[in-house]
Amino acid sequence: MKHGSQIKIAATYMRGGTSKGVFFKVTDLPPQAQQPGTARDALLLRVIGSPDPYGKQTDGMGGATSSTSKIVLLSKSEQPGHDVDYLFGQVSIDKPVVDWSGNCGNLSAAVGPFAISNGLVDIAKLDGDGLPNNGIATVRIWQANIKKTIIAKVPITDHVVQETGDFELDGVTFPAAEIEVEFVDPADAGGTMFPTEHLIDELTIPDIGIIKATLINAGIPTIFIKAQDLGYNGTELQDDINSDSKALAMFETIRAHGAVAMGLVDTIEQASQRQHTPKVAIVASPSDYVASNAKSILASSIDLNVRALSMGKLHHAMMGTAAVAIATAAAIPGTIVNQAAGGGERQSVCFGHPSGTLQVGAQVSQCDGMWSVNQATMSRSARVLMEGWIRIPNHTF
Repeated sequence: MKHGSQIKIAATYMRGGTSKGVFFKVTDLPPQAQQPGTARDALLLRVIGSPDPYGKQTDGMGGATSSTSKIVLLSKSEQPGHDVDYLFGQVSIDKPVVDWSGNCGNLSAAVGPFAISNGLVDIAKLDGDGLPNNGIATVRIWQANIKKTIIAKVPITDHVVQETGDFELDGVTFPAAEIEVEFVDPADAGGTMFPTEHLIDELTIPDIGIIKATLINAGIPTIFIKAQDLGYNGTELQDDINSDSKALAMFETIRAHGAVAMGLVDTIEQASQRQHTPKVAIVASPSDYVASNAKSILASSIDLNVRALSMGKLHHAMMGTAAVAIATAAAIPGTIVNQAAGGGERQSVCFGHPSGTLQVGAQVSQCDGMWSVNQATMSRSARVLMEGWIRIPNHTF
């Protein structure tokens, strides 16, 4: 039997925040994969190594976690006032699914550096004065999944992106250069920030009961629940939840019912094909705990504790988009997140997660009883890990 050869595609493997993924320029993809559809999804699934019944993604670039099973597609922007168009794909590990329903806030930090280094930004017009010799370059990103603007402030040294530095980010082992990322008007573009128009809802979940939750669409659709209502204290680490199959099944059931309540899907069954959104997170008032790197986190150093699930598992740190949702909900009096943080008004929040802490700012406003968020800001870092060629069998797509 004759087998075909492999093809190669130019690609870059990058870390952004606490995630990493494979970055492509759209024009480097085979022609049939440059547009949305089954050919593109099949190609990207094979790149990452999914679906993998062993759950390891050994025959691909994925790292067998939600944080490392990601794809980024970039092109020169077609949107006025923007430099680069950014499309994110969350690749399922064990299912033949690429979920295009939301953004990755962590990898958003890597988009600006990639765009500058790979000729997707007109550096002659950047910041109005061209690319600085030494300073900060402002890259305006169009996030195509959610149709929102992201502004990345990328450090430049000697006319090139500065990747190394002394900025430390909990959940990332080594320091790097700091990149400020601003999410502009990150709430749902097609509806209200609170899809049910309530700050707190009561979800009736079969075999679980009635659960109070804040359902918010800012950064990414997220379901917030008091940790104690589910028997947790909010200081859990990954193994405390990910080793408990019953707990994971419970969270997935809650997520599916929340997805219906938020209008993201019509049926519970449809939620299984939309694994990336919504997220589920438990929150609790501040308390001391020991992070996954053995660092002691003091209650006095944080406003609340948050633990969030991504793609069916407790995240090792915090998704960037979920951090936007946390900061936004914390700034709005009456939400479950705001209550856990002590109530009142605030423009920033520092929360504890399994790997440490994270500070996020959010500016919210209220008009005619409706809440909106103008922007959310956080600092991340990014670094090129590998650049060259991805190889996949030519019959893949």
